[in-house]
Amino acid sequence: MPNPRLLLSRVGFFSNPRLLPWDTAKPPDLSQSFLGRAHEGNFTGVIVTKHPRQHKYQKKQRHFISLHDSWQERLADVVTPLWRLSYEEQLKVKFEAQKKIVQTLESYLQVLHGVSGTVAAPHSEGLHCHLHPIIPSPIIDGYRNKSTFSVNRGPDGNPKTVGYYLGTWRDGNIVCVPCSHLKNIPEKHSQVAQYYEVFLRQSSVEPCLLFHEGGHWRELTVRTNSQGHTMAIITFHPQGLSQEELCAQKVTLKDFFTQGPGAVCELTSLYFQESTMTRCSHQQSPYQLLFGEPHIFEDLLGLKIRISPDAFFQINTAGAELLYQTIGELSGVNSNSILLDICCGTGVIGLSLAQCASQVLGVELVEQAVDDARWTAAFNGVTNCEFHAGRAEKILPQLLRSQKDEKLIVAVVNPARAGLHHQVVQAIRNCGAIRTLVFVSCKPHGESMRNFIELCCPPNSAKKLLGEPFVLRQAVPVDLFPHTPHCELVLLFTR
Repeated sequence: MPNPRLLLSRVGFFSNPRLLPWDTAKPPDLSQSFLGRAHEGNFTGVIVTKHPRQHKYQKKQRHFISLHDSWQERLADVVTPLWRLSYEEQLKVKFEAQKKIVQTLESYLQVLHGVSGTVAAPHSEGLHCHLHPIIPSPIIDGYRNKSTFSVNRGPDGNPKTVGYYLGTWRDGNIVCVPCSHLKNIPEKHSQVAQYYEVFLRQSSVEPCLLFHEGGHWRELTVRTNSQGHTMAIITFHPQGLSQEELCAQKVTLKDFFTQGPGAVCELTSLYFQESTMTRCSHQQSPYQLLFGEPHIFEDLLGLKIRISPDAFFQINTAGAELLYQTIGELSGVNSNSILLDICCGTGVIGLSLAQCASQVLGVELVEQAVDDARWTAAFNGVTNCEFHAGRAEKILPQLLRSQKDEKLIVAVVNPARAGLHHQVVQAIRNCGAIRTLVFVSCKPHGESMRNFIELCCPPNSAKKLLGEPFVLRQAVPVDLFPHTPHCELVLLFTR
């Protein structure tokens, strides 16, 4: 149980205590098809017994640095910590973790809505909201459609090694370990990474390990689709090279993957980005197409989706279909409501539900993703969608003010791990037309928890949270990341 004084000091809510506004009525059940997917394989029930091997997994995680483990095992324990468990056991571990997150949220809210200054403990065998069984991923191994590989010194000291990091920059013990053995990496991604390493080792140009120490070759990102098409993106630090020298390196890279040894990768597109920052968007430094198709396409929920190199798309395509179907069923969107898709990425959620809604409004920071969403809408003949590029905290308040009051708004938010900006939470909370909110989070125990609290807390004038509080009704964990502790948690809030 969280300390009430500590909680209040952290989130800054000081209001008269009153009853927690839980609806005691039984929440509406989701469709039988939805529950059938969740129960398929009898993975787990709504409440499961604490998994006996979870403690062993955690203990193993703390001691992964053991010198007796191989480099591959040590990397697997960091990147895919649940790889030693069967998938059924993984789901039980994840379900327990998601249950504790929901319990923690309910405990926080009970503090804020406390009765006479007392704090009621959550039910020992249940929750106020309806926590559904975890929905398993249809694909367990090699499910990633996007992987980003780093360049640094390998276990043998070679600075031209492509893989994932072990160690930390703070401790100065970074080692780059090849990762073809990881269970979540598809063979095609590993193949491209291996040939990029071959290219680096025959290149006369050094890799860029630390910006201030010079060097050029940096990360590799590989994107694939279900048809087997492959996009590769190479980032390169220009340092002090002239345009003529940069062009020479681009030609060398292109020749390697079209005519040289890398041609076996059969890339459908190769991009090159000059970047002087750790992460660089297309607006900051354009992606340069060296050869091939400018986009990759995916078929999802009856739509042909266009994906640009800079656009977000869920890394597990088969799992994403189940996630989006879950969002649609929870949202209850209909012809009398507007669907507001915040942090919409390539617009798949809104586009897949457009036929059910009177209108879809999407907001997304990345311009390439908005261009993709608009193209996808036009290609698929969807005419009631409108997508806006920019920061949600700037666009959303004005967008909500422009809507007519007679239409109810169903909001769906799927932010990055950093959660929603406080101004976005304010805009949602203070818009009376929003009666239903579906919040999707892959890190609900992080900053998103603050978002949940601000959405559900009593009105607070100091934080400009003046609208009626939302109430958590249902929670559905959807596993998009087998072998890792991560999970998408879909939360339904209403008021």
